[in-house]
Amino acid sequence: MKAVVAVVALAGGLAVGSGLPEAQTPPSAEEIAAYGGLHAAAARGDAAEVRRLLAAGSAPDARDARGRTALHVAAFASSQEAARALVQGGADPNALEGQRYDIVTIAAVRNDVSMLRLALALGARAGNTTSPYDGTALIAAAHLGHDEVVRELIRAGAPLDHVNNLGWTAVIEAVILGDGGARHQACLRALVEAGADINRSDRQGVSALAHARQRGYAEMVQILERAGASRTRRWLRRRVSLRWPNT
Repeated sequence: MKAVVAVVALAGGLAVGSGLPEAQTPPSAEEIAAYGGLHAAAARGDAAEVRRLLAAGSAPDARDARGRTALHVAAFASSQEAARALVQGGADPNALEGQRYDIVTIAAVRNDVSMLRLALALGARAGNTTSPYDGTALIAAAHLGHDEVVRELIRAGAPLDHVNNLGWTAVIEAVILGDGGARHQACLRALVEAGADINRSDRQGVSALAHARQRGYAEMVQILERAGASRTRRWLRRRVSLRWPNT
């Protein structure tokens, strides 16, 4: 039986330790042990059993207690042949599980490039709005520094400037939730080269460039400045008001 790797990451804009609830929960060992039918076959990667069960009339999009279909379970387990058999048998490749994640975002968060490519080939959309934060797989990947995933999603037509319900885009998350290192730089560079809006500010009027400067991310500052980024007037006014509150 193929083990399911636990994922503790938030797709679409939430820093670990923020105090808000964690998201994207893979099936636990206890849940997997209790599974039957398609969910059990998907968890262990048994494509032949998936096909047999579907031919016998199993509902392809039946859900477990957390709203996961067998296809979500296959994505968490990286059971590619089982996933292929499920979609060929009628499973919805764009279904959202109970926490509103699809198989594209599951693969993106796990940095599972081969599963991501298969999901897209099976008809999953790169631009689905997912997660409790109304994010996208691209935002999740940029947040986590999964640069190859970012490039795959861009090639698949993911929306570059989607804003989640925290007011952040993939560009902003690459900066403020990243570590400023090589992988997050590569994500930012890919987004910039693809034409993402580098001057869009967050809800406080702070641009990605201002965030990068504030954090001392010199390489990110260079990437943004070379692409023509500038601080917003609103950010400058905020800085002035913080320094000179009586003016």
